[in-house]
Formats: sequence, structure tokens, C-alpha cells
Amino acid sequence: MKPRKFISLIFLIIVMTACQKVTQKIDQTTELERKELSKWLNKSENDLKIYYGHPDKVEFLKTRNRNYVYFSEKYKIKCVRKFEIDPKNMVVGFSSKSCF
Repeated sequence: MKPRKFISLIFLIIVMTACQKVTQKIDQTTELERKELSKWLNKSENDLKIYYGHPDKVEFLKTRNRNYVYFSEKYKIKCVRKFEIDPKNMVVGFSSKSCF
């Protein structure tokens, strides 16, 4: 094998390993975020507001539920967390995007 091809092969292996590590870290962080937010299911709207403060935005849904949307930023990456509140003022769902 020529030295140039050998170096290219080694470089390719290093890059692929690094990408796999980054993907694993993102997956772990996403799972931690999901576990943290799932603790809010079946909690009251007031408890949510005490912890996160007033929402940055409220979206009203056709189902008579509403989404409380919270924005934050870390390392110039915008995080969006949404909590779905039912008419009884209980948290019934959540989602997050780009949060770690």
C-alpha cells in the first residue's frame, strides 16, 4: 500500500470514530433532556411556572390545550422547550429542540 493511501485510510478512520463519539454524546444528552422533561408530566401549570418562570410564548391549540414555549441559548445555539397544558392546567406533553 502506498504511503499516501495509508495516511488517507488512517485519517478516514479517525474522522469516522470522532463522528461516532459526537453522535453518542448527542444521544446521551437528548436522553437526559427527555428524562428531565418527563418529570413534569402530570404536574401543575403553577409548578412549571415556579421552576421555569413565565413562558416566553403561549400557543393555543385546536384541542383547547396550549403550549408554553421557553427559549434559551447556550453557545449561540437556541434551545426551544414546549410544554403542553390541558384545560385542567396540568402538563400533558413536552418537546425540546436543540437543548443540551
